[in-house]
Amino acid sequence: MIRWLDLRVEGDPHPRRFDTLEATRAYLLRVERLSDEAVTLLTQTGDVGPPVARRTYHLRRLTPE
Repeated sequence: MIRWLDLRVEGDPHPRRFDTLEATRAYLLRVERLSDEAVTLLTQTGDVGPPVARRTYHLRRLTPE
């Protein structure tokens, strides 16, 4: 079973969904252009925002129903 990750970005009502932490990290670095520091903090704590990142990001594991 895939344990999905939901990424919510400030100002966007729709979450981005990823199947691996590696895919999430690649997206954050390439598309969102976050720093390594911001991505590491987000993956460790589940939240990051200013001043480390220009917007607020939340990362949560999707729980199966």
